[in-house]
Amino acid sequence: MKEKFSIITSTCVPLPVENVDTDQIIPARFLKATSRDGFGENLFRDWRYDSEGNPKKEFVLNNPRYSGCILVAGKNFGCGSSREHAAWAIADYGFRVVVSSFFADIHKNNELNNFVLPVVVSESFLAELFASIEADPATKVEVNLTEQTITNLATERRENFDIDPYKKQCLEKGLDDIELMLARKADIEAFETKRAYPQL
Repeated sequence: MKEKFSIITSTCVPLPVENVDTDQIIPARFLKATSRDGFGENLFRDWRYDSEGNPKKEFVLNNPRYSGCILVAGKNFGCGSSREHAAWAIADYGFRVVVSSFFADIHKNNELNNFVLPVVVSESFLAELFASIEADPATKVEVNLTEQTITNLATERRENFDIDPYKKQCLEKGLDDIELMLARKADIEAFETKRAYPQL
């Protein structure tokens, strides 16, 4: 069981770059591992470190001004290949929410499957959020999964976001697909007991 989603209020890490593909999120050379653990240290590896492994001071993850469990990204986040490892890296780093004006569909689903909530907002909301964070890195955002709202607490601007009802239930209960099915085992068995099967 994962940590249940309800309301998340956090400062944000801004990444105002469009068309961030999954190879930039986690380079292909790190895909040999089969465990989800440890991918966070290589999140945005080539942007984050130089060829000798030294942190690049200009990259946002190395900037002490920015922190939090919400990543705010530019339009078309997670494009390119469908590698699930990209979502592993985001989750393992500690991000619980990614905000963008558009996600690649496969990556969006991979995030949901790894208990990271992708929140799609309008381009104007995203631009305002980036401006708020730039003006004050202490800016906080509230993401309410139950109400399906996101609020920029610096401006009080709020938008609704969409999410598949089934995936919403998984996040709220902190259960993956298998765990959710097992939680309904008694109901499934009761249904099977009452079901009439044709005689062979």
